[in-house]
Amino acid sequence: MSMTMHAASAALYGRMLRNLLTWLDKAEAHAVAKGFPSANYLVMRLAPDMLPFSQQVVVACEIARMGVARLGGLDLPPWTGKDDSLQVLRERVQDAISWITGVAPLQLADSAGMEIVLPQRKGDPLHFNGESFLQRWALPNFFFHATTTYALLRHAGVDLGKADFLGSIDKD
Repeated sequence: MSMTMHAASAALYGRMLRNLLTWLDKAEAHAVAKGFPSANYLVMRLAPDMLPFSQQVVVACEIARMGVARLGGLDLPPWTGKDDSLQVLRERVQDAISWITGVAPLQLADSAGMEIVLPQRKGDPLHFNGESFLQRWALPNFFFHATTTYALLRHAGVDLGKADFLGSIDKD
């Protein structure tokens, strides 16, 4: 059986976002154990010119949602939370998981060859077919922000390891 667009996008995003929930749980536990407010994580950066931790989580969620929405030609409901606590970030991640996992495989079945035009803040829009959009833009962007989220928590001393990043490899 060949890989489907759903398995390569929605299923993968859902899996990694569930892993991200585990990281947020461990971050909260770490803050409690060390006696500091978990809100301290929200502003962490690895470099002065990068987005803070809270925005890394937000962008990972939004790229996953937007990626699936574009592939399925679906309307994307807006998120209305304030992203000002780990709990609200958890809710955002859970909302993204719920939305993504609600998309059926058939809704993405013909998306590999569809045309996707991605507007840019500066410059000309990017043009893709569905497969190249997923491989060259959506997945790399998602994993950049998910990995940065993980790295920021590791840098802060949260007890995370490779197994937390990968999640359970014997089931979905």
